[in-house]
Amino acid sequence: MNAPYYRPIGKEMEVFEKAFENHLPVLLKGPTGTGKSRFVEYMAHKLDKKIITVACHEETSSTDLIGRYIIKGTETVWLDGPLTVAVRNGYILYLDEIAEARPDVIVAIHPLTDHRRMLYIDKLGETVKAHKDFMLTASFNPGYQKGFKELKPSTRQRFVALSFNFPEERIEREILINETGIDKDIAKKLVSIASKIRNLNELGLTETVSTRLLVDAAKLINSGLPKRLAVHTAIVEPLSDEPEIVEAMKDLSNLLI
Repeated sequence: MNAPYYRPIGKEMEVFEKAFENHLPVLLKGPTGTGKSRFVEYMAHKLDKKIITVACHEETSSTDLIGRYIIKGTETVWLDGPLTVAVRNGYILYLDEIAEARPDVIVAIHPLTDHRRMLYIDKLGETVKAHKDFMLTASFNPGYQKGFKELKPSTRQRFVALSFNFPEERIEREILINETGIDKDIAKKLVSIASKIRNLNELGLTETVSTRLLVDAAKLINSGLPKRLAVHTAIVEPLSDEPEIVEAMKDLSNLLI
């Protein structure tokens, strides 16, 4: 299987490798679409380790992660959850948007984030020692969750943390070209649109243009969709439902592509 494309921005690869060697959990912080999930996938491939990804949401509970009893035929059998599977087998577990999960999830992972590296399964009365290759990784978006759901300092300090942000224009153009095969001139224009919108603080956007949105627009253009239509539908429309803001971003993008 080919490695997923990932363009290093700093020393994140070295940090992740050393964290893996030292059995330390890693927390990835940054806006949506800045490559956090792709980075973990890339590092799992580089380390030749299986990865289990859990997209956390407000209903995600410790039971979802640890496991539960299920009825199978006439029997009641125990089914390991993704966290337990990863702990037993030495996989990388990636909790995407961990701050969205219920508080009991944090309680469940605490013993895995310090010297104990233990998982307590109350329903089985069992304590599982983590496999030597087990690694816990998690991500969250501080800007989006600010004032809503945040990780407690006591939890954050259990992780080695890496910050992700939008790459500089030269690197972002390189990512677009490598990811989609888009023409260099179009890549330059797409990145320019993103930079302009990101700098318009007066728009009051909850989320701004991610590299992921640029990749989507480039793919649409490559498949034959008119450039402006691709930009409007892949970049502008996903960012806001306010007609005036959408029109302002459309007008801006039309000047650049």
